[in-house]
Amino acid sequence: MARSLQDLLDETGDVVGMLRDSQLGTYIYPIVPTEFTNWRREQKAWRDTAVLYDQSHHMVNLFLSGPDALRLLSDTGVNSFANFPVDTAKQFVPTASNGGVIGDGILFHEAERDFVYVGRAPVANWLQFHAATGGYDVEVRYDDRSPSRPYGEAVHREFYRFQIQGPNAWPIIERLAGGPVEQVRFFHLGHLEVAGQRVRTLRHGMAGAPGLELWGPYEQHGRIRDAILEAGREFGIEPCGSRAYSSNTLESGWIPSPLPAIYSSEAERAYREWLPATSYEAVNALAGSFVSSDIEDYYLNPWELGYGSFVKFDHDFIGRDALERIEPERQRRKVTLAWNDDDLAKILASVLDRTGPGYQFFDIPNANYGSSNYDAVLDADDEVVGLSLFTGVTANERRGLSLATIDRDVPIGAEVRVVWGEPGGGSRKTTVEPHEQIAVRAIVSPVPYAETARLEYHGGWRTAGVA
Repeated sequence: MARSLQDLLDETGDVVGMLRDSQLGTYIYPIVPTEFTNWRREQKAWRDTAVLYDQSHHMVNLFLSGPDALRLLSDTGVNSFANFPVDTAKQFVPTASNGGVIGDGILFHEAERDFVYVGRAPVANWLQFHAATGGYDVEVRYDDRSPSRPYGEAVHREFYRFQIQGPNAWPIIERLAGGPVEQVRFFHLGHLEVAGQRVRTLRHGMAGAPGLELWGPYEQHGRIRDAILEAGREFGIEPCGSRAYSSNTLESGWIPSPLPAIYSSEAERAYREWLPATSYEAVNALAGSFVSSDIEDYYLNPWELGYGSFVKFDHDFIGRDALERIEPERQRRKVTLAWNDDDLAKILASVLDRTGPGYQFFDIPNANYGSSNYDAVLDADDEVVGLSLFTGVTANERRGLSLATIDRDVPIGAEVRVVWGEPGGGSRKTTVEPHEQIAVRAIVSPVPYAETARLEYHGGWRTAGVA
């Protein structure tokens, strides 16, 4: 029986086929109810009033402590760590030796030698491996995401994690605190007194307006949640369910699940031998109309994902040599694709087609049917000019959108086509039924698509003009 990811690759000999036929099933945002009211109302709240995001369950917390914790992070991240003081945070992006992105997440510097990574499993796994094998003097504690299907078993995390976001977020925060609260700089940490408890805070802004992330011991989850909702009642706060939460990125412009670039390079063999056969990387479901026999065609570099400004060659890190050989101005760039209403309507109506197989089911508001989604983007000559990576519908814009990375010579305003559905009637994934493909017209648009996020959000991967 295969014990590691490398064992699986050796047995199958076809990593693309293995991932495309993954039996993982639907990607689940655990524990938090899918909807509290309805996903349309909850989406509109982050634009018009305020929402409470409960992020307590779907992300890994990885705690790193010790004399070499910072060196480990510097050795694995494209980010500069020349200036990373206590009580700040940054978006952390590691790459493999080939320069392909492993993933990303938020890194908190909570004390002199104490850091917390919060995000998806691939980056946490990567950090664990290098901490264990790289000779670092560092202690690592892994707090896994909540189980997707707990089946009545008790669920416990080390911390609750909430975000208060939207145009009314700051009045709610000040009501919660009982007085004025200083708007500290973006991605700076602080403290707040809530319901008699001292909680940690991060100045954030997922919905394009000033907001806060708050966290503390999980045992206080209900008490803090109730206090936030009570403080926000007159300001129109809505608790956001997992169904709407996962679609926020369509407006804000973050691509959350690139395929980790670890399946092919010899330099990553030891890592693949370390990863168990049940790991995220081994069961990850690869989906979409873009199909290549070469797994490296699915790897994405930092510039393709909008992280080029994070890459700093002021330190040695894994992947540096590969990234130094890249010409940034020749890389694909991140955009939003605004889908044609009539073409999307055909897809949505095909579930009622009683004469043919119809099209691949388009769920709303998040239409992704794999863990890593790759749809081919075509130009007028049917040439692949990009990849559509995250797809859905937003009630705020009342249209279908996808986040994509496309060739730099395709201008804003150009019409392209996104191929929806998999070739040959579809793969063996449990989220796929026999279907036909359809080419959907789409307009290349800025990222973030939401004007509030594009013009008001802090600089970085969501900066105005990224497209």
